[in-house]
Amino acid sequence: MIIKREIGEKGQVVIPKDIRNNLGFDVGVKITFEIEEDKVIIKKEEDAEKVVEDFFNTPKISKKISFKELKKMYEKQYG
Repeated sequence: MIIKREIGEKGQVVIPKDIRNNLGFDVGVKITFEIEEDKVIIKKEEDAEKVVEDFFNTPKISKKISFKELKKMYEKQYG
């Protein structure tokens, strides 16, 4: 699918409703922009806790983990 849009005076571009609906970009959803050479990739911002949990492939835990503990876990698994 190719949809063209013009950049407005303030440098803004409207994401078409079909695309927002398809990707779940509701009002208030945070997105990230990634630049690869001459392309811009727009993604939903991932929940940091979920990313770390998936990365370490561990079950959800109820206690908070300090950065130091997280680093030890990483080094143990990938060190």
